[in-house]
Amino acid sequence: MAAAALLLAACTSVPLPQWPDTTQPATAVPAVPATAPRAPSPATPVPVQVTPIGAAPNGPAAVPYGAAVAARFPDPAIVYSTPGLAPGRTSFTSNAEVQTWLRDLARQSAQTAGPKAAVLSLGPSQRGEPLEALIVTRASSTDAATVLAAARPTVLLIGQQHGNEPAGSEALLVIARELVQGLLQPLLDQINVIIVPRANPDGAAANQRVTANGIDMNRDHLLLKTPEARALAKLARDYRPMVIVDAHEYTVAGRYLQKFDAVQRFDALLQYATTANLPDFVTKASEEWFRQPVVAALKEQSLSSEWYYTTSTDPDDKRISMGGTLPDTERNVGGLENAVSLLIETRGVGIGRLHIQRRVHTDVTAITSVLNSTARRANDLVQLRSYVEREVSAKACNEEAVIEAAPTPTRRDLIMLDPQTGLDHTITVDWNSALQLRALKSRMRPCGYLLSAASTVAVDRLRLLGVPVMQVTEPGTVLGESYRETARSTGARQDARGAIADSQPVTRVAVDLVRGVVDAPRGSYYVPVNQPLGSLVLAALEPDTQSSYFANHLLDSLQSTVRVMTAPSLTLQDAP
Repeated sequence: MAAAALLLAACTSVPLPQWPDTTQPATAVPAVPATAPRAPSPATPVPVQVTPIGAAPNGPAAVPYGAAVAARFPDPAIVYSTPGLAPGRTSFTSNAEVQTWLRDLARQSAQTAGPKAAVLSLGPSQRGEPLEALIVTRASSTDAATVLAAARPTVLLIGQQHGNEPAGSEALLVIARELVQGLLQPLLDQINVIIVPRANPDGAAANQRVTANGIDMNRDHLLLKTPEARALAKLARDYRPMVIVDAHEYTVAGRYLQKFDAVQRFDALLQYATTANLPDFVTKASEEWFRQPVVAALKEQSLSSEWYYTTSTDPDDKRISMGGTLPDTERNVGGLENAVSLLIETRGVGIGRLHIQRRVHTDVTAITSVLNSTARRANDLVQLRSYVEREVSAKACNEEAVIEAAPTPTRRDLIMLDPQTGLDHTITVDWNSALQLRALKSRMRPCGYLLSAASTVAVDRLRLLGVPVMQVTEPGTVLGESYRETARSTGARQDARGAIADSQPVTRVAVDLVRGVVDAPRGSYYVPVNQPLGSLVLAALEPDTQSSYFANHLLDSLQSTVRVMTAPSLTLQDAP
């Protein structure tokens, strides 16, 4: 791999360094313990509250296992402190308390000579709740241009996209405090950090997975139908994070108890971006520089981990699937934006507040590891980003791309827990691996796409994602490929869990490509593929996938889009 890296790097003016030897320690950074936050004095363990099957722990959900399982997950020695983790509290941190926490940290930073912290207003949620982030940096200002000019990697931390998954939000409040005034502060000599503790405040207030209009926002990062997803897209566009962490919680029992008479065993399930057309070096960095150190940090704290997996809501379908391969989640869209993009899922859905200190401890340990890895690899990440952006740009016009892919079916032994005895229970399952993708449909990358003048919604979404879009100012022609429909159907978008919560069904089409000279009228749009987000453009504009802008009604017809197959000779200007 090192030789391959040097060979490929010769094609660009910014060489990719020889792949670092991961068996040797990387450049040292200020010592930060695996668990960053300071405990109240004295730090005392919180006893496990064992709730028998059928009872409700501080909420409506019944705990689906007994004391033997609960004993497998003792609380950590450290006690984490946030409003929602206060002794005797029966509700998690409210939206108003999250806002106060962030503002207090920003105010405290202004009173010291330490790093700068500022609250970034991202707009309102569907029900008018503020969507906010905290940026912490040693740059001279917190605006995007100044932060980018400092040339340090930015880490974007996102919590509670699903409103009924609170541990990530509580953990990110702890991380924010430690960056501003605690043990993580020294890392800011190498990195910037942006924290969105609660991406779905309406869902959190209602204790529901989806946003107020019933959309799963973690399947909305390409389409951007929700203001919540659009806020995150604009934040990523402006600050261009090199590392993204998306904190979730997974179902502990539910359909696993129903299908396998077992409950989930692991403290954390982990996965990085796994979708078609990802740069190989981004995947390699995700595994070697980030996931492996996270696994080691968790193990050091006696916390268990596994690859992320899920199963469908169909009780007769006993297949187990890794996280999705579609270009619609924060994890996968982040990867197509050339970032190391990681999913961390703690065990939490369906057990109320049970084990909440351990769940937060798991998140804090994993996220601290990611921050440490980013600081250690800061220079490597800057060079890696420059290299992969050039690599992706160079593929336009002359290399094949995967239009649609699927995981590879395998068999795997999976360790779960007996719900009564708490003992390990190994089952052999059909396992869909997202680490090896099968290409279902491929075609040559175009040089770009010509969109009709009426395609303003699609153009706005692409620009929110950071994709440059040009407008034709003088009529011309291009050598292009148009789409000819050969079949059509309508249905819900699907992932490994089943139907995706969305606002309307998708239109699925099969197409043939018809090549010829195509008119480019004044006012139409040109979207280049020879640019760093070229693979993201493919995901949005190739119409015959369930994730595309056509399938999801952001483009009104197949005739709205033409694949431009040679460099166009058009008079263009930046789209307004």
